[in-house]
Order: sequence, then C-alpha cells, then structure tokens
Amino acid sequence: MSATTDRRNALPDHELTFDESRRRIAEASKYLAGGVSSNFRLGISPTPLVLERGEGACLIDADGNRLIDYYLSMGPMILGHNPADVIAAVKAQLDRGILYGGQSGLEAEAARLVCEMVPCAERMRFCSSGSEAVQAALRIARAATGRRVVVKFEGHYHGWFDNVLWSTTPPPGATGPVAGSRGQILDAAVDIAVLPWNDAAALEARLAQGDVAMVIMEAAMCNQGSIFPKAGYLEAAREACTKYGTVLVFDEVITGFRVGPGGAQAKFGVTPDLATFAKAIANGFPVAAIAGKASLLDELAKGVMHGGTYNGQAITMAATVATLNRLRKPETWEALNRNGTALMDGIRAQFETSGVPAVVTGFPTAFHVAIGMTEPAKNWADLQGFDRKRYVEFTTALVKHGVRALERGAWFLSTEHNEAIVDQTIEAVGRALKDITA
Repeated sequence: MSATTDRRNALPDHELTFDESRRRIAEASKYLAGGVSSNFRLGISPTPLVLERGEGACLIDADGNRLIDYYLSMGPMILGHNPADVIAAVKAQLDRGILYGGQSGLEAEAARLVCEMVPCAERMRFCSSGSEAVQAALRIARAATGRRVVVKFEGHYHGWFDNVLWSTTPPPGATGPVAGSRGQILDAAVDIAVLPWNDAAALEARLAQGDVAMVIMEAAMCNQGSIFPKAGYLEAAREACTKYGTVLVFDEVITGFRVGPGGAQAKFGVTPDLATFAKAIANGFPVAAIAGKASLLDELAKGVMHGGTYNGQAITMAATVATLNRLRKPETWEALNRNGTALMDGIRAQFETSGVPAVVTGFPTAFHVAIGMTEPAKNWADLQGFDRKRYVEFTTALVKHGVRALERGAWFLSTEHNEAIVDQTIEAVGRALKDITA
C-alpha cells in the first residue's frame, strides 16, 4: 500500500458527525416511506446514512466522512465497491443493449460458471432477488413431491414474502410459527412447520410424518449469529430428507460465493437437492439464482411457472460473469481468508483487553460479534444472550471512529479489505470499546 493510500484511509483524529445525512433522510421522508426503500435500513444509529460514493473497502457519505465499510451492502460487495473488472464488463455490455426480452450468450456463460462452481448445480435458473429464488424452490419442491408442508428453522430468514416470513426472530418459548410483520396473512402459516435448528432428532421425527415437501435452512446460520452446524447435523438432515422423499434446500443467499467458490455446501461437504443464491453472485447487481438437481430444475420446463421480466438481464449477467471469474481463482480466497482471520483475531483481542465479554464466530468473509456472550451459540435460543442494545452502542461509537458495521452483529469482508485496513479497523474497535466502557 502506498503512503498516499495509507493517509487517505487513516482513521479520523476526531469523532465523526452525520448531520447532513440526518437532514437528507428527513427531507427524503417526504417522498420515501421512512426515508428509505428497505425496512432493513430503518432505525440505524446514529442515523441512516446517505452515501455519495464507494471506493474499494470504503464509503464516503453526505457529510464527507470516509468510512471503512463492513456492511458491504449487507453482503454483496465481495470485490469491493468499484472493482475495475466488473465495471469494465458492465460498461462494455451497455453499448450492446440493456434488456432483450430473450436470451444472451452472457446468461449461458454465467449459468455454466454457476454449475461448474456449485456442487448441487446440475441445472439452474436466474432471477432478481433471493426472496424470488426461495419462492421458486417452494413451487418446485411441492410440484415434485405432491406435498405441501415446508419445514424451516427458528432464526433463519428466507425472504419477506408471507409464506416464509415466520419465526425469523421468535420470542423465547414460542411453540408455533411467529409472524414477522404486521399485515401478514396468518393463514400462510398453515403449511409451515418451525423447528429448532441443529437438532437432528427433531427434524427426523417431523419428516417421519411423511407430509413434508421441503426442508429449507441456511447451511450455516449467517443471517443471525454466524452459527455453524453441529458435527454431523447436515449429514443427518441430508440422510433424513433422502429417506422420507423430502427436498432439501440450502438457502445460500448469504453464504453462496461468499464463504468459498462453492458456497457453504462445498465447505461442509453436504450437497442439497436445491440451493438459492443472491448477494455476492454479481457484486452488487440485482442477480439471484436457484440451482440443483436437473430432475428438479427441469420441472420449470414442464409446467411449473417461473417468470421475471428482468431475469438474466444482459447487464447483470455481465457483472455475474466477471464476478464469478474472479471468485473461482484460488488466490482470491487466499487473501480473503488471511485478512478475515486476522480481523476476527484482532477484534477478539480488543474485546478481551477491554473486559467486555463477546464471542466472535463465523467465516473469515462473514462473521458475527456477539457482545454479552461467552460461548458460541448453537441455535436461535442461544442467541438470547446477545446484548443487542449494548452492541448498538458499540457500532454507534465505531462509526464515529470511521468504521461502519451492521447493528445485528454481522461483519462482511471484501477483497479490498487489505492488511492496512484491517489494522485500522482493529484500532477503531479498541477506540469504540473505550468509549462504551468509559
């Protein structure tokens, strides 16, 4: 890293303020509900930010603050905010056209890359969001099995649609599906069974009833807590689904192309029947996918409806090809894993020095920091020990020192988070911890 870049990325020598972002959010609220276009951007402390541009691992906001970014748009920006190869591919396609209402060579090339990289992917389809990919999985599984019931797990998130937004953050002791939103159709839970995750016996018992079309889970619980599966759990789920004729679906919207070129299924060596992808697949462009067994995906060519005007749009396919070509290179992952591990270790050390209890768990490219806990969580119930209020105090202090991290505890890494930026981040974590323990 050059001296110029070092100075540019140096931590601020004063606490940052966000008055202009606050003013613009208030102004935007006249036209946008809450000033934002996603509920996941509401209520951010000290204010939702208005961003002007991204550069590598950093964002520059409306107040001129330069922030080392670990939101990474909640996961997609694995190559950073302005990767030259992805931008060049998109610019080249812009001159050729935007949306064809037909197939492009780029779409076939992107599909080939997915099928070569992902263990379960014998066939696939593109769509525009992870939520849509999950809906396709639901329809395929029900058509293929002739059954209706879907098993999901406490704390796992599979999109915001009525039929899956259940028990994403259920209260302790809940015994049935818990709606995730006001206005949600309660009858949509009639075919949903919610189980505790990492409990193979509970899953086996439910599948034995013989009415389950599909089991859907995050292979590693990254939406909440970055919790790994217990030894043998995924294998047991695979065996039980095969035994009872149930379709096993891994939701890899977060983990796909982020924890490794083959996703969590390659990391853990367990192959599902179907898997859903989004986020890191195209480094910020709106691309998602469903992939899996050819016999299941081919249902889409035999009367199972799946559509979308923007599916496989040429510009987003150019971004997908460029992104996946980089992510299939071993050297990409060598640097990501090295720097991510150093960051996790450094954050862990700062918490130990401060005397604030916390657990740092997950993958080097997608991990979780849980203040208030002393042991890694095994499921959603264990995460009740996460002191979310104090963690928000921590992230609020952290952003004032020039580092932006998600308030739910998740941290995402990009190829642009190099050694120098990791060191600066660890220093900022130490400053923020001093602030909240003062």
